Amino acid sequence: MKPIWIVDDDQSIRWVLEKALARENFTTRSFSGVRDALAALEGESPQVLVSDIRMPGGSGLELLQTVRDRLPGLPVIIMTAFSDLDSAVAAFQGGAFEYLAKPFDVDKAVELIRRAVDESMRGEAAVDERVTETPEMLGQAPAMQDMFRAIGRLSHSAATVLITGESGTGKELVARALHRHSPRANGPFIALNTAAIPKDLLESELFGHERGAFTGAQAMRQGRFEQAENGTLFLDEIGDMPFDLQTRLLRVLSDGQFYRVGGHNPLKANVRVIAATHQNLESRVRQGLFREDLYHRLNVIRLRLPALRERSEDIPLLTRHFLQKSARDLGVEPKRVSDSALAYLASLPFPGNVRQLENLCNWLTVMAPAQVIEQKDLPPDLTPRQEYAAESIAVSTDGSVAPTPAVTNGAAAAPVAGSPAGVWENGLRTEVARLLRENSADVMDELARRFEAAVIREALDFTRGRKVEAAERLGIGRNTITRKIQELHLDA
Repeated sequence: MKPIWIVDDDQSIRWVLEKALARENFTTRSFSGVRDALAALEGESPQVLVSDIRMPGGSGLELLQTVRDRLPGLPVIIMTAFSDLDSAVAAFQGGAFEYLAKPFDVDKAVELIRRAVDESMRGEAAVDERVTETPEMLGQAPAMQDMFRAIGRLSHSAATVLITGESGTGKELVARALHRHSPRANGPFIALNTAAIPKDLLESELFGHERGAFTGAQAMRQGRFEQAENGTLFLDEIGDMPFDLQTRLLRVLSDGQFYRVGGHNPLKANVRVIAATHQNLESRVRQGLFREDLYHRLNVIRLRLPALRERSEDIPLLTRHFLQKSARDLGVEPKRVSDSALAYLASLPFPGNVRQLENLCNWLTVMAPAQVIEQKDLPPDLTPRQEYAAESIAVSTDGSVAPTPAVTNGAAAAPVAGSPAGVWENGLRTEVARLLRENSADVMDELARRFEAAVIREALDFTRGRKVEAAERLGIGRNTITRKIQELHLDA
């Protein structure tokens, strides 16, 4: 293994690091300034470079830039006694492996250097995982392969498609793929999230308006149906469309004609409609919130996108893809994830689905300290916190180590973020926040119904459909579970 280079004008710093690294069987080479280190680079290279940031005769940032140009895969650790924001930002923008503020704990510094050595060794043996062409969609899971086959079968069709699946699963991506591989591929693809637009404006967004149709309508405006002429109109979150607008949409799908708001002349609509929703439309039809005839008009061909937890084998593939995409967007070297960290990610439920995983990869590209991401580099809300364990370790006065109960101040210990309870509650909070952002009505009632349905379904699955046993397991009465099954339409 190559030596670790230490560049610092402070002899005591060099001596401390040399001795500490020697105890760990690392070889070192020290330099008192940038010029000496640059001269040595002409003939050899280190395994890891540890450099001060401010030295007479040259800056550690200048050395960092030169090293990045000549040896882009070499980990560089920047040290400084000036722990200011500008120095830290400059170090990371320059591509530093890590930023080490003085005075530092020697053991922690050695551990950091060991991680940098591991990164360097992996980098030398790693196969370039860059993709030359960004694929449309990724997925090796059987459910995704079925989705790809369905898109292929629909490539010669202009039929209406209804895409269902949880939020964040990539429904718009499927809609774009259906358009791109359809006879209308040369036409426009227009997307509209019906849940993101106020009810009073949604009609105008869909169908356009004539000048003077309402206050503020100072000019004629085309709606999305006109904009999508000869192409595809993607209506996302169709389950949240107001009931009266559902009637107008049904008329367009039935007659192929529509009127602008305030207009008197019918307009032809040569548009393929693809709709998507995360909601159970059958349930909304039963509740009187969605027109049954519109549902059947939209549900010509139905595609269901699986949740990410249902295709956990795709998480490593998607993680690599999103890390490479994020690195390209930021103009930096793509980071990699260790096998153990990938296995841990694949075990997480990801309530936000693929969108949550992509956001996580963007976070890791910016915030993870090393080029190879370990489990401890993940955000705190994704990793278990040991301080909430049932037992904690205490050191007694005689030096012995003994377990002691965790202190909870008389209350139940807080759920761990990475534990099943913590994940469930985090997912619930995420869903509540989404419903509140979308101004959904009766949030408490809606969540209560979904909660009860999920609990009763799971109990019935556990007892293989035996209602009496399920009621006993849940601690409710036999009549109660029967009534709930009927109210929640679980008997179907």
